[in-house]
Amino acid sequence: MRKALIIAFSITICFIAFVISKIVISVLLYKRWRRKQMIHEEGYPGGKIVIFRSSMLKSLTADAILKKTQKLNNKDIIGSGGYGVVYGIKLDESTALAVKRLNRGTAERDKGFERELQAMADIKHRNIVTLHGYYTAQHYNLLIYQLMPNGSLDSFLHGSSRDKKVLDWPTRYRIAAGAARGISYLHHDCIPHIIHRDIKSSNILLDENMDARVSDFGLATLMQPNKTHVSTFVAGTFGYLAPEYFDTGRATLKGDVYSFGVVLLELLTGKKPSDEAFLEEGTMLVTWVKAVVREKKEEFVLDSSLGTCSMEEVNKVFSIAMMCLEPDPLNRPTMGDVVKMLDQTEVDKLVTES
Repeated sequence: MRKALIIAFSITICFIAFVISKIVISVLLYKRWRRKQMIHEEGYPGGKIVIFRSSMLKSLTADAILKKTQKLNNKDIIGSGGYGVVYGIKLDESTALAVKRLNRGTAERDKGFERELQAMADIKHRNIVTLHGYYTAQHYNLLIYQLMPNGSLDSFLHGSSRDKKVLDWPTRYRIAAGAARGISYLHHDCIPHIIHRDIKSSNILLDENMDARVSDFGLATLMQPNKTHVSTFVAGTFGYLAPEYFDTGRATLKGDVYSFGVVLLELLTGKKPSDEAFLEEGTMLVTWVKAVVREKKEEFVLDSSLGTCSMEEVNKVFSIAMMCLEPDPLNRPTMGDVVKMLDQTEVDKLVTES
């Protein structure tokens, strides 16, 4: 009996020592990773700046970046949203950044900054905007992003950019497929999974090749793989939110799928989800298009600036949008499914052309 107790005690001690050693090793590896990730982590009288390792910024000092951000003014503003103002800054002839400023003072704004940092910390994907660093100070926080030279999808579809350059159908299709891949990565490849909660055309940015980059994670929510939803306050943009979100206050991956369905309708019709014409008729983009699809008259609601395009391909995208916009979230596809369907449409197109 005594021998058994000694053996049991020895095993317990060994197990505890093993666990402690694993924790110590994990902490050391994390600190080593953090050092590799950062070019600089410097304290200043007013706050602290952290710049992540990047080939784009390797020749620049944190001090040089900070001096640029401290000279920002209204003429540098390139966008704004519920969680802050976005400025564009040029560091040198080849390097430009987007800096989001979030004024401190309310708990919710600080949470938005923390959510965005938490969501973006380890993300590296070609269809998601890259976070290069951040700055924390007493009265405001800054998030430092890669600047997207072609602005947002919203500006091309609905803003002044529309007068300068029309998006043809192949470009719109590529934007849709790229945005879908970015959102799918958040939903399926990130642990914890990330629910964006504010998918809309103004949060889909366009790089120098007109490829889509998902941005603005101020409302992002992290969800453990074994969970089906996260209970939270209802937030987002009117016209893009899934109907069940209003009823339950539960953020789910399928809510992002619904929002992406609305973006697909924008790409197809060129209209905003809450266009003034719809408000006059007491309806919305989603209900208007659904009625048209039921009557199989999709060609009558296509954006007139699209020109000639394959109606077979367009109708497939209408069908994908309708799946995303199913009232019951259980009937909606996952973003992984959406990516596969969009990729298959492209394959069908190539086969037809060959």
